[in-house]
This record gives sequence, structure tokens and C-alpha cells, in this order.
Amino acid sequence: MEEPLNKFTIPLAIVAAGALIAGAVYFGGEKPQNYAERTPNNAEVEVPAVTAQDHYLGSRSAKVIIVEYSDTECPFCKVFHYTMKDIMNSYGNDVAWVFRQLPIPQLHSKAIKEAEATECAAELGGNQAFWNYLDELFRTTPSNDGLDPAELPRIAGTIGLDVPSFNTCLASGKYTEIIKSGVEESYKAGVPLATPYSIILDQDGKVKGTIKGAEPIESVKVKLDALLK
Repeated sequence: MEEPLNKFTIPLAIVAAGALIAGAVYFGGEKPQNYAERTPNNAEVEVPAVTAQDHYLGSRSAKVIIVEYSDTECPFCKVFHYTMKDIMNSYGNDVAWVFRQLPIPQLHSKAIKEAEATECAAELGGNQAFWNYLDELFRTTPSNDGLDPAELPRIAGTIGLDVPSFNTCLASGKYTEIIKSGVEESYKAGVPLATPYSIILDQDGKVKGTIKGAEPIESVKVKLDALLK
């Protein structure tokens, strides 16, 4: 088993509240709660440890890690995806990016299957294939459940994956429960059911800030520059 790169403790009250909300909202079919009501303060935000199994882009010795929770059919996530790509190009090895799945089926019924598709891409082609698939998926989808499911294997072929193997993986549903478990885990850690939502960590894994929603790149840079100066 891989040792986590960062370790966190989660206050018992947050764990209990998060678990109850996750079960009611994610699996009970209720509408997501008001964003402001579910947005925790920095002191309340705890994230599961970043490990080698995470979808990680950038240097493992980066001074700052941005852990993003995202839904591939969320239009604001699509906007923020390009913001993050610009951030990675601007900051080089100082900043790393971790992508975590947070599909919200009450808003986007296609999001879970698309999340599974990105996991199948990772299984077949490794970490870089995951990022390539994610880039092409965001480039293709008009958001808000506008992506034709037939595009999923096409995207796989576009980035060089074996399409029959991809289709077999996607049809198996092997990642469905893994993704749902990840959503529950994020809720237990106090992450709101609102995307995109990003947590800024330092090298020691301490929470140094949050990025709530698709903040403009200027706002993100102010936060990063304050940590990197």
C-alpha cells in the first residue's frame, strides 16, 4: 500500500455531519444545499491524503498543491479547468494540481459516467492519458449534460487509447462505486457539494486556503503569490 504524501486529522463533528449530508444529498436525490451554507472556513477544511493513486499533474516537490474537486458537466468547472491550465503554465514546478471527482448527478446526470470514462482512460493509458482525456472532454462538452455519450469512446480514440478496451472498461461499471465512495469521503472531509471547489495545500499538507468556485486567474494568482513569496 502506498504511504500517503500528506496526513490530516478530521474533527469528529465534521466527519459526522459530512457523512450525514453526503448520504442524504448524494444518494437521497435531494437538491444540493446553498453553496454559501456548505462552504467551510479554512480551519474546517480537511482533505484525504494525497497519494500516488491521485490524478496528479506537476512536480512531486511542488511548494503548493491545489486539490480540485470537479464535475465534468459543470460549466464553471470547464471555465476553471482552463484557469488551472494557465496556472500550471505560469508557475512551473512551484505548483502541482490534483484532480478529484465530484460529480453531482442531481444537476448533471451524465457526470458519473464521464468520471468513469476518465478513470478508464487512466487505467488504459496511465496518468498522462487521464489528463489528456480530461482536457479533450472539457474541450468537447458544452456542459450541463450537453455531451453526447457517443463522444466518450471517440475521445478515447482521439488521445490514442484502444477503443474496444475502453468500451469494455466503461460498460463494466467498475469505477461507479469507487467514484461514489470518493464523493462520500470528500463530504466527510467537509468539502461542499458545489463545484469547482479547490483546496490549497503547502508542502507539508497543511491547508493554506481555498478557491471557491471558478475564481478568475488574477484571484488565484494573488493567493498563490502570497504563499510563494
